[in-house]
Amino acid sequence: MGLIVQKFGGTSVGSVDHIQNVANRVIEEKNNGNDIVVVVSAMGKTTDQLVGMAKELSPAPSKREMDMLLSTGEQVTISLLTIALNSKGYEATSYTGWQAGIKTESVHGDARITDIDTKPVSQELKKGRIVIVAGFQGLSETGQITTLGRGGSDTTAVALAAVLKADKCDIYTDVTGVFTTDPRYIKDARKLPSISYDEMLELANLGAGVLHPRAVEFAKNYNVKLEVRSSMEREEGTIIEEVAEMEENLVVRGVAFEDDITRVSVLGIKDPLISLSSIFSLLAKEHINVDIIIQSITDDKSSGLSFSIKNQDLTETVKILEKNREALSYDQIEWESQLAKISIVGSGMISNPGVAAEMFNVLAANNIVVKMVSTSEIKVSAVIDQAHMLNAAQALHQTFNLAGDLIKN
Repeated sequence: MGLIVQKFGGTSVGSVDHIQNVANRVIEEKNNGNDIVVVVSAMGKTTDQLVGMAKELSPAPSKREMDMLLSTGEQVTISLLTIALNSKGYEATSYTGWQAGIKTESVHGDARITDIDTKPVSQELKKGRIVIVAGFQGLSETGQITTLGRGGSDTTAVALAAVLKADKCDIYTDVTGVFTTDPRYIKDARKLPSISYDEMLELANLGAGVLHPRAVEFAKNYNVKLEVRSSMEREEGTIIEEVAEMEENLVVRGVAFEDDITRVSVLGIKDPLISLSSIFSLLAKEHINVDIIIQSITDDKSSGLSFSIKNQDLTETVKILEKNREALSYDQIEWESQLAKISIVGSGMISNPGVAAEMFNVLAANNIVVKMVSTSEIKVSAVIDQAHMLNAAQALHQTFNLAGDLIKN
């Protein structure tokens, strides 16, 4: 008898019929003799619909009120799933994030979990009940409802698995596992039987939507055994672990891509020593995530700085920079949107020089201009025009021998 944390995403609970299916999957594990904690997202497109209604009322609604609004989506799901389980003769209790003891920092819209009081959930488990927890939400130290950002239910599930010392955390989704690239766009994508925490973390940070990056961080830090699997298909998924089984000659394990990228350039910086730290401190204070950074020095010893952000952060970024223009001492700001980021990831890249060169050769052969570059030991990313994103992904997927039949366990 063990403890399993199961997480079901929005598509998996998108209708009453789907919730019935989820209830059956939960019951299967319960009947296997396991204690079960289930974390769920809001049904289908509920979050998008709530955001849309808020935007009809205000172009810039209060972040506090948005958390109050969006947290209701998961509460609908936990109630319906608990009702479904009870109707099938299984005792279950639903908890909001704060009822489940999830504490977060005092940030609205993208809070991080700081602590979890396991007592409420543990008490229910001792009574033999299935515990259903609303993902994506918690309570700040000042008693405010907070949300964890898109994909935050993954983080809720893995964090609970870590503190409860669960034997396993299953992430149920609408795909059968982690693929070499997004199978919705690249038809010959292959499912991986396993992948390392580090590789999965890079892919998640680079746009692969199958898992939230913070969830992978939690899993790595607390050695939580993860499996990404389908909520509809009865087949093995992808195991995420410290050291994944490597395919022979497979240097690159995946291709990730992400659109809606903007490059911001701050030109004519007079004092780069002060201005660079100030720019990123100001943006970090407003929780704006900066990705690729490039600095250049001109003949007159002034400095230029370019960095990439998500399109949604452009207005706020420009506002912050212009408000502090005198203190930052720069000449002008320029930006370019309609960009995308294309990346290759693989732990085999550490011992195989020339991978980056091959990537850029492929992009050049397809007349794709590279505008920014970022590298680590196991990944290479390039910012390109958004119009070329899928062509670049397909070309790189083929070049690095990722296309073909599903990888077998």
